[in-house]
Amino acid sequence: MRWLGVVVCLWGCAGTRGAVKPAAEAKQVDGARYVDSEHGFEVVRPSAAWQLDATSRLSPEGIAMPVMLKNDENGAQVVIQIAPRAATPIEYAERLTSGLRQQPGFVSGDPEPLRLADGAVGFDFEMVDSVAGRVAIVDGREGVFMLMATWPKSSPGAAADVAFIFESVADSLRENARERGM
Repeated sequence: MRWLGVVVCLWGCAGTRGAVKPAAEAKQVDGARYVDSEHGFEVVRPSAAWQLDATSRLSPEGIAMPVMLKNDENGAQVVIQIAPRAATPIEYAERLTSGLRQQPGFVSGDPEPLRLADGAVGFDFEMVDSVAGRVAIVDGREGVFMLMATWPKSSPGAAADVAFIFESVADSLRENARERGM
């Protein structure tokens, strides 16, 4: 979690100081699916190897971190954060890439549109030649969702698992928007 912690800190620095209240109504629906009614999203684990930690933690900057996922088998980890709508997804992505590029050992791609959702953006990054990472930023009911993942480059299948998790969250955000008539 060490490398992801650096990215989480940079996200907070790229964002705003306003707080989003932590999840009060969240539950594990079945062995693979987790529903957070408070923030209006679901996440599906790609396999039982993924441990899900539902938390009501706030970052030092007041950003909600309702879910962390970790796979001890392949070393991958994913953090879902929700920031206030103080900026658009592209503005958050630009701030985050700028912050990452200032850190020694980080190489970041440029933010680009993602097919996950309308207005979604993201980018890939690398850390010290051995860790890969991906960020997706999507607008949701309760704020701007940032999905951050890291995994060892030597870990086959980790990138596909990360893509599966990101898509499961985006699917739930799209469904939530449809239900609200947006």
